[in-house]
Amino acid sequence: MTYDYDLFVIGAGSGGLASSKRAASYGAKVAIAENDLVGGTCVIRGCVPKKLMVYASKFSHLFEDAAGYGWSVGERSLDWEKMITSVDKEVRRLSEMHIGFLEKAGVELFRSRASLVDAHTVEVDGRKYTADKILIAVGGEAARPDLPGVKEHCITSREIFLLKEQPKQIVIFGAGYIAVEFACIMHGLGSEVTLVLRGDRILKGFDDDIRVGIQDAMAQHGIKIITNCTGKGVEKTPEGLNVKFVEKGKDAETTLRADQVLVAVGRVPKLGGLGLENAGVEVVKGENQGSPAIDGYSVESAIKVDEYSRTSVPNIFAVGDCTNRINLTPVAIGEGRCFADTEFGNNRRVFSHENVASAVFTQPEAGTVGLSEAQAKEQLGDDGVQIYRARFRPMFHSLTGAEEKVMVKLVVDKKTDRVLGAHMVGENAGEIIQGIAIAVKMGATKKDFDATVGIHPSTAEEFVTLR
Repeated sequence: MTYDYDLFVIGAGSGGLASSKRAASYGAKVAIAENDLVGGTCVIRGCVPKKLMVYASKFSHLFEDAAGYGWSVGERSLDWEKMITSVDKEVRRLSEMHIGFLEKAGVELFRSRASLVDAHTVEVDGRKYTADKILIAVGGEAARPDLPGVKEHCITSREIFLLKEQPKQIVIFGAGYIAVEFACIMHGLGSEVTLVLRGDRILKGFDDDIRVGIQDAMAQHGIKIITNCTGKGVEKTPEGLNVKFVEKGKDAETTLRADQVLVAVGRVPKLGGLGLENAGVEVVKGENQGSPAIDGYSVESAIKVDEYSRTSVPNIFAVGDCTNRINLTPVAIGEGRCFADTEFGNNRRVFSHENVASAVFTQPEAGTVGLSEAQAKEQLGDDGVQIYRARFRPMFHSLTGAEEKVMVKLVVDKKTDRVLGAHMVGENAGEIIQGIAIAVKMGATKKDFDATVGIHPSTAEEFVTLR
């Protein structure tokens, strides 16, 4: 049978862009459909604009730290509108750049949402197109708890990049990396921040030393953290927003006033309107694919895939956040390229989801790769794991007077001496862990770390001097 395309990709985010260009490089006729700005969550409303705001938020701390080094910094203020406009301009520049990459690769772009009609047919703007293979790469969207007033009055990580005015007071619901990153960003930019958690600690699933180190530092910096809370709703008043919740062990509701309320309780696969049922694509609960419930809220359905990103329909595939495996941009890119190599490049490959490094761009920052201490002990038992850890004041703050702490940690298999995990809290943790991740991925031992000469004076050298 002759098809309109060899491959039709639904979603022009990181996974869809990578797979479409790679498939086209092998000579495949490829089309991709996207109803939003090209670039997906990472470029448009995630990694890129967030990191730019992280940079902006750090200046307030640097102004204060400069005094310890003899600098006198005068009156300072943030032009919120200029910052937001500059960030949006850069996002749109990157989106146009990705469109250019698609054109150069010979990939046809449809600027509309596509849905499945059957296993080989998609519909875009009322027109139907056939394809030998279909790839779903639609990503995810912010989850919203079903509470009174949340849908009407709260923003998510999507809208926070578009606020016309800086909120003086902001309440953030959530304990994951998005919630804690924005808590630090908004605090650094000068807003009064309250972080409301369902549990007692942030960053569930991360190593406990990271969780404790970041949460304690956030509180020390002046971010108000309220733990063990159950949200009851948000009410709009002439004075602002009233945020209602009940703290564990208390009967009465607590009410906080805020200019904005950010709901950042996690993200769920964006499967609405895809027509998965038309093609018989099977979905499963996210928990069954290795992802726990997000901050106490259940994860919605995700597309079920095998190790080759194939769905229950042999010619339909899915990569990235819509499969709810590891929801990181480089993972979606890797999955997409492995799919294209396997299906169009005569190079059958499986993407490895083991030892994937990640960072949390809080202040202080965190970086992690491999097993946490708890995970390692669960696999090997308490006696099978050796922990090497150091906490210290970084050299930069020896003159600032700030009570900042760095934490570096290695999780080691006692029997084999292999390093199973590396974790860090401190400035440039993501940059440092990226290099450490290579060693962990290659199976380096603690003796290999010990035999490596450190760069002095640096924080990174602590990883090779731990005893």
